[in-house]
Amino acid sequence: MSTQKIGNPAVVGLAGFGLTTLLLQLHNIGLMGIGPVLAMGLIFGGLAQMIAGFMEQKAGNNFGFSAFVAYGSFWIGLGIIWLLNHYNIYASSHTDIGWYLAAWALYTAILTIASLYIHRAMFITFALLEIGFIFLVIGHFGYPAMNVVAGYELIFCALAAWYMMAGIIINDLAGKTVLPMGKAIIKG
Repeated sequence: MSTQKIGNPAVVGLAGFGLTTLLLQLHNIGLMGIGPVLAMGLIFGGLAQMIAGFMEQKAGNNFGFSAFVAYGSFWIGLGIIWLLNHYNIYASSHTDIGWYLAAWALYTAILTIASLYIHRAMFITFALLEIGFIFLVIGHFGYPAMNVVAGYELIFCALAAWYMMAGIIINDLAGKTVLPMGKAIIKG
């Protein structure tokens, strides 16, 4: 039996989620174009997150498995929507994308509830993500200024994901809690 320590796949999943979310929000607030977001959405936010999710499944972590595979799929799906729009193959309207985001807001609501049983950092990240999806849905159903509001709000979500990633890495290397995650809000 091997006693070799294996890495925590959440560090890659959280890094990919945080980076791609941050880049999209920089686009949403008008600081950059969509090209880098598409590239990172397909590779780091998409593929890398899905790989992390499959590794979470092997570790027996249903939450990480579901979250990373799902949000990896979100990024790949969004990238495909952008490409289909760009090449005028199957154009999606703002309302079409609003419904896409609404479905993801519903899924995120489930994970936000589940995150109450993990730790405060996880809950904060998912609560911010849920709020961001709601703002984006409103933005796509006729109030485009809400997309900019969502952009600023979701920057905090991206940074919260990176906080967890940094905590996993730094706490492990330090052999003690340097970046606390907080206790679960609801005890299991």
